[in-house]
Amino acid sequence: MKVDQGKNNETKVGLFVRLESKAGKEAEVEAFLKSGLPLAIEEAETTVWFAIRLGKSTFGIFDAFKNEAGRDAHLAGKIAEALFAKAPMLFSSPPVVEKVDILAAK
Repeated sequence: MKVDQGKNNETKVGLFVRLESKAGKEAEVEAFLKSGLPLAIEEAETTVWFAIRLGKSTFGIFDAFKNEAGRDAHLAGKIAEALFAKAPMLFSSPPVVEKVDILAAK
């Protein structure tokens, strides 16, 4: 059975980044993540970008791309640069960046 994925049928790969805030830095982490949206909008190859909160001090980023080139460009871009520059100040451990394959999307 063929499944129509709609507009996102070209979205093939993604990233899931898990972030654990330092104690007392949760509001700063939230503001920092929200500030990434304008940068994500500028990235033509980023099809979706989400900053998420998983718990009191656990946050994440999920984004997806049409191909490896788009994902690689994102990893070498402004958002990743800012994330790793701020990591020692905001996070209790380095960001965990996982490459994922998109199996289905709507």
